[in-house]
Amino acid sequence: MVVMLLVLLALIILLLGWFFFAYNSLVRLKIRVDNAWSQIDVQLKRRHDLIPNLVESVKGYMAYEKDTLERVIKARTQAIDAAGIKDKAQAENLLTQTLRSLFAVVERYPDLKANQNVLSLQGELTSTENKISFARQYYNDEVGRYNTLIEVVPTNIVASAAGFAKRDFFEIEDKTEREAPKVKL
Repeated sequence: MVVMLLVLLALIILLLGWFFFAYNSLVRLKIRVDNAWSQIDVQLKRRHDLIPNLVESVKGYMAYEKDTLERVIKARTQAIDAAGIKDKAQAENLLTQTLRSLFAVVERYPDLKANQNVLSLQGELTSTENKISFARQYYNDEVGRYNTLIEVVPTNIVASAAGFAKRDFFEIEDKTEREAPKVKL
């Protein structure tokens, strides 16, 4: 009888130990996913901060291209206001498209193509796009690990009991977005 109680007590301790280990693993991955998202958010904010400077730099040269500038500003505002991973990804994809159209228009203005301020801002935006790409990859890797741990047996039991929910990937929806932006000045 005593042996049976000791075995039962050992089994309970083992199960509790496993539960805490699984729970802590989930918490660690959740924190890593949150950190990865904040890295994307930092780069997106940097991108959003650069865009008004670029628009102001090209505004004087592009009097006839007011529509393009307004679309860039509108897309930037939507990207800033977007909530949630999917909405943020869609808004950022639209912003990338409008920036591409702005850069295409810039190519038609020889004086603007030679402007050092515009060249500098485009260089910073390109650098920021690269950082966003790396941050997005890291985030998606962490989300993949986290979502896998939530779905595999036996940690799915702990995840379900503790209320851990799957996270969305930060995906590019438009196939043209899968290509790196090419800026020619």
